[in-house]
Amino acid sequence: MAETQLSAASPSAHPMANPGYGKRSTPDQLPRSPHDFAHLPPREAAIAAYLDRLPDGADISVKTLAKQLPYGQCALGAALNRIQRAGHLRRGRECVAANDGSSRWITRSWWSRTARDDDWWAAFTRGDVPKQQRPTRSRAHILLAALGRTAPVLSLSQADCAALAPLVTEWFERGASEEDVLRALTAGLPTPVHHPAALVRNRLTSKLPPPPAPRPPLRVLECANCGAPGRPESLPGGRCSACRGERAPAQPPAPLSAPTVHERAAQIRAEMSQRRREKARA
Repeated sequence: MAETQLSAASPSAHPMANPGYGKRSTPDQLPRSPHDFAHLPPREAAIAAYLDRLPDGADISVKTLAKQLPYGQCALGAALNRIQRAGHLRRGRECVAANDGSSRWITRSWWSRTARDDDWWAAFTRGDVPKQQRPTRSRAHILLAALGRTAPVLSLSQADCAALAPLVTEWFERGASEEDVLRALTAGLPTPVHHPAALVRNRLTSKLPPPPAPRPPLRVLECANCGAPGRPESLPGGRCSACRGERAPAQPPAPLSAPTVHERAAQIRAEMSQRRREKARA
């Protein structure tokens, strides 16, 4: 019940702190999503979602939150501690410069929708938090973004590329190459092209290649008695010839290796030379 009442609370009516105080958002947070606080218990998740909707400078002290939310100060204090342990909140002080050149320490409550670990907060305290890299674009998205270079009439917006990328990915999953996709999209274009995104979508859907034929399985038969592998024709009834009591056919002698041949030839030449010398003495 309390979580339901909290979700209906309006952040716009929440009081602001004195200038320079209150909630301070950290940099490089991920975009807001419905699952930001799913890892928290229901009460803490509801409070965290409420805090996340508050603007910077809002008073998020326990005393003020207790006046706005359906929880007492003890319950709110425990909930904020749990939210803090999850990596969304840190409270401390920061030295700021005044207009007259002096400096003073003020209380801060730093908020992060994206959960951070202790190392990140330590780096944030030192002021050397690295910038988060943007997500790498997929192979399909890159192809669509560059489509206008091959066919200028098919230049697409970023939103178009994001929406059409799953269709291109399906082509790749069916064994198509980048050249296959480009050929299907750019061959025989009408003049003029009124709606590039609609044309690309239609071609990606209507010209989608069939799924690749399944590869035959790799199988090897073994003798049911001794487990020796063999060709199917050598295992009638699932047993090898030895387990059936049959004599194996005589195998032809293995061919001699090249070093052995050379050694034998040298021996023969030496024996012939020896015989010629013996005849000469006689």
